[in-house]
Amino acid sequence: MVDLPGGSFLMGTDYEYGFPNDGEGPVHAVNLQPFAIDKFPVTNRSFREFVTQTGYRTEAEHFGWSFVFWAHIPESRRDALIEDTVSAAPWWCKVSGANWAAPEGPGSNLKGRDEHPVVHVSWNDATAFAKWSGRRLPTEAEWEYAARGGLDQKLYPWGDKLRPGGEHRCNIWQGDFPHHDTAEDGYAGTAPVDAFPPNGYGLYSMTGNTWEWCADWFSPDSHRLSAADNPTGPATGQNRVVKGGSFLCHKSYCNRYRVAARTSNTPDSSTSHMGFRCVL
Repeated sequence: MVDLPGGSFLMGTDYEYGFPNDGEGPVHAVNLQPFAIDKFPVTNRSFREFVTQTGYRTEAEHFGWSFVFWAHIPESRRDALIEDTVSAAPWWCKVSGANWAAPEGPGSNLKGRDEHPVVHVSWNDATAFAKWSGRRLPTEAEWEYAARGGLDQKLYPWGDKLRPGGEHRCNIWQGDFPHHDTAEDGYAGTAPVDAFPPNGYGLYSMTGNTWEWCADWFSPDSHRLSAADNPTGPATGQNRVVKGGSFLCHKSYCNRYRVAARTSNTPDSSTSHMGFRCVL
């Protein structure tokens, strides 16, 4: 983990190409107590240790299925594996048997992916892991403060240019979404958690790769109504906040790989592009 000093920072954004319904703004000052945060997202290796020691079964395992991005399902098995798709986002496929240990469904495994972020974990699963490890999920404010790496109101953890000097700094989509990912950054799915340079706080993979669960309930009014000191989000809600974007984010559809961007999902949801990290 990395110890962070806390203090005051400017949270949120008034970025003109953001998503109004996400409630990314207004920009407001937040004060945080010191905290420590995982240097990396929780990996498959770490999650396997948790499962081995506790016998924990994820919600995807209880439900018997999870959502997988269509192009990551072997073409020869798509007809057999895909039960259904999401009408508003047909690239998301309901796959029986998909879970953290079989990310693309039956026949897939984690070989060569020990240091990739664990996926197909719900908010409830992430909370269970955090409790087992003596930690907790970060608040949205803690996550954003950490992701900014000490920079003030920049779009990304390293500045305002997505590819400074033409260099890829994160694992996101390149090409024609959702049909063809050129993988110019080196990865068409998840990447090792240390595949790209860390931010100014020494934290890796804060942008792209996988979405990361936060502790807060989601509301588009969160920023407008949040407390100035150690905000924890609304008292109730239906969805939990996720931050950071994923390997599927693309400027034509979901440019939420910016540090202030935010979206949400239900606490029992799991997909092949959502993970988490913990704080203390």
